[in-house]
Amino acid sequence: MADDSTSAFRAGRTGLIVRIPEAEPSVRRWRERLDPSAQAGVPAHVTVLFPFLDESRMDPLVHSALADVLGRHQAFDLRFERCGRFPHVLHLVPEPDTRLRQLTEAVADRWPEAPPYGGRFAEVVPHLTIAQGQEDAALAEIEADLAGRLPFTAHVSSVELMVHDGVKWRERASFALGR
Repeated sequence: MADDSTSAFRAGRTGLIVRIPEAEPSVRRWRERLDPSAQAGVPAHVTVLFPFLDESRMDPLVHSALADVLGRHQAFDLRFERCGRFPHVLHLVPEPDTRLRQLTEAVADRWPEAPPYGGRFAEVVPHLTIAQGQEDAALAEIEADLAGRLPFTAHVSSVELMVHDGVKWRERASFALGR
């Protein structure tokens, strides 16, 4: 849901995320200004799979299959100690990211017609976007501000299905990870 233009936010588009509420105190003010997904209603998160299936395909069978696929994975903790960068993007780096990668792979394997980021990237790198579309100087300022707010730990126990209604992203369902 991050690293994509707002034109990708069309009615019926869906994505799977893990919420990171522990990040909000540190990143909210930056995300609200500089991350289009935050402006469109997406909380601080790490994307599991975007775009996912169109909302028109979200039926009880898909929900059941998601619950099964995601329920096979145990809940886990992440630590956010540092920032990382992609071109014109500042993000927090979740460590370790192995479990996040496994969630993405499991969902993408079950629904090969929905490759991560539409297949645009050879490697999917789990991250929590803070700002995008900014020059290096602006990203450096944000990174300096965040230095005193790190590290923090987050507990991941579910994956949320987000749906764009044409105006905002809304949580449609939550799928518990195994205990």
